[in-house]
Amino acid sequence: MRGLKRVRSAQTVSSGHAFVQNIRRGHDELGVELEPQLRVSAAFAELTLAV
Repeated sequence: MRGLKRVRSAQTVSSGHAFVQNIRRGHDELGVELEPQLRVSAAFAELTLAV
């Protein structure tokens, strides 16, 4: 693995990881109504529509 060369890259990876963990745990509104097994895939499907 080559590692992260810039601080900005590390911040992006860290923020993305925290976001996914919050969705998995049900702390984000994107995954509150769903079963735990479906939260991440549904949240990414909704994010795809937003982008």
